[in-house]
Amino acid sequence: MKSFSRHFSLALLLGTVALAAPVQAQAQEFKAGFVNTDRIFREASTAKAAQAKLEQEFSRREKELLDMGNTLKTASEKFEREAPTMAESQRTTRQRQLVDQDREFQRKRREFQEDLSARKNEELSAVLERANKVVKQVAEAEKYDVILQEAVYINPKHDITDKVIKALNAAGGK
Repeated sequence: MKSFSRHFSLALLLGTVALAAPVQAQAQEFKAGFVNTDRIFREASTAKAAQAKLEQEFSRREKELLDMGNTLKTASEKFEREAPTMAESQRTTRQRQLVDQDREFQRKRREFQEDLSARKNEELSAVLERANKVVKQVAEAEKYDVILQEAVYINPKHDITDKVIKALNAAGGK
């Protein structure tokens, strides 16, 4: 009975080792990478081009808003200086005009922010879509099993962001 127990224990040990060896070999073959999307949005030429396009598209409206805000501020300061010497009806009329101008300014500023935000999201989505295609190409070419975009910590040796940015820049606007 002791012999059977000893042989069974040895067989069990050898079986465990035999099963563990392929698992260990597979674990060594697993290849993971990381991509920092914030860096792609800051450093890739397509992202910079998208930012320049947005600035060009919205610069005129931004300047108009700035001018409108300065005009409103100047009018408010003038009203504050002149209010004590004005007739009550004139003061009320000017105050109403200033409130209306401020309301219009706030509305235009809000519309500007909404339009800018929507266009920014469109442009960043296009950049992200191109970047994801490049990430997939890099992953397939270099045989990665997984590429992560969000992580609490990543060892720099797994960061492939530079490769992705170079490939994205090389691909240009394609």
